[in-house]
Amino acid sequence: RRIMTSRYQMVGTDGFGIPASFSAGAYHPRCFGTYPRVLGKYVREEKIMTLEQAIRKMTSFPAQRLRLQDRGLVIEGNWADIVIFNPDKIIDKGTYEQPYQLPEGIPHVIVNGVIVVQNGKKNKKSPGIVIRRPT
Repeated sequence: RRIMTSRYQMVGTDGFGIPASFSAGAYHPRCFGTYPRVLGKYVREEKIMTLEQAIRKMTSFPAQRLRLQDRGLVIEGNWADIVIFNPDKIIDKGTYEQPYQLPEGIPHVIVNGVIVVQNGKKNKKSPGIVIRRPT
């Protein structure tokens, strides 16, 4: 908890999204649940940080630290990656026994300005790109 509340702490994960066809594999729950866990458990349930602090630790702070100048803030000219969530319902659902569980409370996701989840249903669009930190 002390680390989570540090002004230097950022939220990130080494987990990755997995296609449904690979759902039988041995994956870690963080592949889908890192950010929903922070918002549901540490913000809403345990109240160890505010929603605003958590959002900053997930967005603008990592972008600033990694020198990604066109990401992390919703402003004109930036890449538009937006997760629309219900702060009263968002929570991770994955377990070690069943890691392939999508979180609850996220009805819409927009990646690079393209809707990829609408009303809780993922479509087949994949507008994401690999971004590299400037050297």
